[in-house]
Amino acid sequence: MINTQFLHDVAGYVDSRIAKVVLNGSYVITDFTARAVEDGMVALNYIVPVADVSLITLIELRDSDNVLITSDVVNVPLTSDTKMLQTVEAKEVVA
Repeated sequence: MINTQFLHDVAGYVDSRIAKVVLNGSYVITDFTARAVEDGMVALNYIVPVADVSLITLIELRDSDNVLITSDVVNVPLTSDTKMLQTVEAKEVVA
């Protein structure tokens, strides 16, 4: 079993690396309305303006050197400016 504090530390490291969200491979968000690390989970809140993005098909988290941290293929249609909550969880997986 992995120590809970270690999982929290890993989540803190991941949080420190995240510099931006990239939507659909081109729309960059660097302003987060909130971000937190709790219980081994990174939580990011950000606003997606519908005038710029009406359908999200890919969400990427990247560091300041533009290195990919995570990516998720999604299908999120937007009809208004939307507050998004993105999470990344550090957890033990037992095979």
